[in-house]
Amino acid sequence: MNLEAISKEISYALRHNPQQYDLTLDEQGWVSVVALISALNRHGRFKSLSISGIEKMILVSEKKRHEIQNGKIRALYGHSTIEKIEKEPLKPPDVLYHGTTHKYVDSIFVIGLISKNRQYVHLSGDVNTAITVGKRKDDNPIILIIYAKQAWDDGVSFYLGNENIWLADGVPSKYIGILSSYKQA
Repeated sequence: MNLEAISKEISYALRHNPQQYDLTLDEQGWVSVVALISALNRHGRFKSLSISGIEKMILVSEKKRHEIQNGKIRALYGHSTIEKIEKEPLKPPDVLYHGTTHKYVDSIFVIGLISKNRQYVHLSGDVNTAITVGKRKDDNPIILIIYAKQAWDDGVSFYLGNENIWLADGVPSKYIGILSSYKQA
C-alpha cells in the first residue's frame, strides 16, 4: 500500500474537492471515515483501503495533515474549499515564521499576509519548517518572523493546524519582520 499516494488523495478530497468524491464536510471539516473509504473505492482508487490503513498513514506521516476522532477524519490545514472550515482560536507562541519568495516581500509589508486561494495563512512554529516551505518556490527564501503574541494581544486570531503549523485569517504587516539570519535546513 502506497501511504504517500493515499495521503495525497485524501488531502485532495478533504482539502480541495470533496464534491468530486460526493463528500460533505461538516463546519469543522470532518467526514465519516467509512464515507471517505467508500468514495475512494467508487472512484477506483485504493480498493483495499481500510480504516487501519488510514490510521497507519496518519501515524507514519512526517507531516501531520489529518486526524481521526470518533469515526471521522479531517484535514488539519490547507483547505481551499468554498465552505470555510471553522477553527477555534488558540493563543499562539510568542513568534511564528513564514517562508516566502523575494518577489512577495514588498507586497507583504504593504498588505500583510493574506490567505489568497487558501482559507488561512499558514505559519510555521520553527525556522526550519519555514525554510522548507519557502524553498518550494525560491532557492533562497526570505524568512519572516511573525510577532504572534503581540498580534494575538491586539485581536488577531490564530488557530492550531498541527503541532508545528499555525493558521491565521491574515496577519497585518505591523506584526511582521524579516529574520536577520537563519541556518539553511
